[in-house]
Amino acid sequence: MRCSSLPFNSFIITTMPNKLRWGVLSTADIGLRKVIPAMQRGQYTSVGAIASRNLAKAQEAAAALGIPTAYGSYEELLADPHIDAVYNPLPNQLHVPWTIKAAEAGKHVLCEKPLSLTVAEAETLLAVRSRAGVKIGEAFMIRSYPQWLRLRELLDEHRIGELRSIVGFFSYFNIDPSNFRSHVECGGGALLDIGCYLIHASRYAFAQEPTRVVALVDRDPQMRIDRLTSAILDFPSGQSIFTCSTQLVPYQRIHFLGTRGRIEIEIPFNAPPDRPTRLFIDLSGDLFGGGITTETFPVCDQYTLQGDAFSKAVLEGAEVPVSVEDAISNMAVIEAIFNSANSGQWESPQR
Repeated sequence: MRCSSLPFNSFIITTMPNKLRWGVLSTADIGLRKVIPAMQRGQYTSVGAIASRNLAKAQEAAAALGIPTAYGSYEELLADPHIDAVYNPLPNQLHVPWTIKAAEAGKHVLCEKPLSLTVAEAETLLAVRSRAGVKIGEAFMIRSYPQWLRLRELLDEHRIGELRSIVGFFSYFNIDPSNFRSHVECGGGALLDIGCYLIHASRYAFAQEPTRVVALVDRDPQMRIDRLTSAILDFPSGQSIFTCSTQLVPYQRIHFLGTRGRIEIEIPFNAPPDRPTRLFIDLSGDLFGGGITTETFPVCDQYTLQGDAFSKAVLEGAEVPVSVEDAISNMAVIEAIFNSANSGQWESPQR
């Protein structure tokens, strides 16, 4: 099975415009360690500038990664006429403000998840996008990764019959009070940081929106963030059940169960860039695993694929993988989960 910088099963165009020229807002760890190096290997991406509020930090990052230009303010980067698009990995509470500024500067924006902290905040981006004439997308990198595109194919082929149930788990351990993910005012906590993946994956698999949700939340007594959140999402075609946590042993897995079989993704969200990944299909019902078929995907970097997919959409005038509208729907579920945890009742997503 082949892996390229294009989405799985995509039509390959023989002639393409030049690469999209990217600038990066901040020297955030995810950008320096994962996203920027991956985008520098992209077929349709080049990274031309990085900005920090501390010029020395920007210069240090630029030198380490071979980025041509470093800026000591985000405004300077947004004013650079040689930058076409911006990657925004700022802390969550800064996602919408700086996405708006980038769009108004005429830059396309790929913003880290969650795109916003509320539905109302995300909805402000619709008018900005229309007025500025740019593309804005949420950085759910799984939507460009081969194992997730293969899942869509298998579900569309009804390989496991009718999808009825999704069971997911995602956790890591962090009790560092200085980490922005530990601050409520920064949009920290399990649900916004990693639970959003489980919601997005469930909506993607069912190709529907949940009609109601019910949830339990356990909050850290000092930091007040949700450190353990479990939810049931009730879809027209079935149910999704998940747990996410920022204070449990690191683990992630997701199962899709249908009327005739099941699909399991082994490492669904942090797919390694240096080793193959696997998807399991079981149509036998053998509880000992004797009927499992394994599909293996060659080494890929999901951040390279994400950057190429977004850039290709811009260059071709197509839709980006995860639109603002999709981000609003995901945030509506997040809000409903928090509302349910507070009310102790089923709540319906509102947008």
